[in-house]
Amino acid sequence: MAHHLSLLRWAVLCILFTAHQLCNALDFSPIIEEALELQPWLVSTRRQLHLIPELGFKEFKTSQYIQDFLKEHNITYQAGLAGTGIVATLGSGKPVVLLRTDIDALPVEEPEGFEARSTHPGRMHACGHDAHMAMLLGAARLLRAREASLGGSVKLVFQPFEEG
Repeated sequence: MAHHLSLLRWAVLCILFTAHQLCNALDFSPIIEEALELQPWLVSTRRQLHLIPELGFKEFKTSQYIQDFLKEHNITYQAGLAGTGIVATLGSGKPVVLLRTDIDALPVEEPEGFEARSTHPGRMHACGHDAHMAMLLGAARLLRAREASLGGSVKLVFQPFEEG
């Protein structure tokens, strides 16, 4: 449960920092309420990503998962950067705030006994990149709902091969 609350806190922190940077008079109460409502989705998203860990520059399923999310939420993006990387954009103009996550996994065998265990033998998200991705996608959802109020741009970077 503590891990789930950490996901939520980071997603809220990302959105609050970004909103503070780009919105002068944004009421944070609805954002916090929405972020709290996202908790089950954040946990589910992390678990889904945890199932498909991929090594650096081979994050094909992970990249597709992210692209599908961005399409579903009508968020503009460029894919194929450094092979599997993605940069999405919300808002326009300056200032520009950048939020980044890693998308790769490690060549580590995951121990038995986890509910959402890696389906790729010898690979796992041992450093929390699955959680980082879920947090950034959660922030994207919250920001997308407020895109018209942004006084600038938010770049969402999904970086391949951070562990290399």
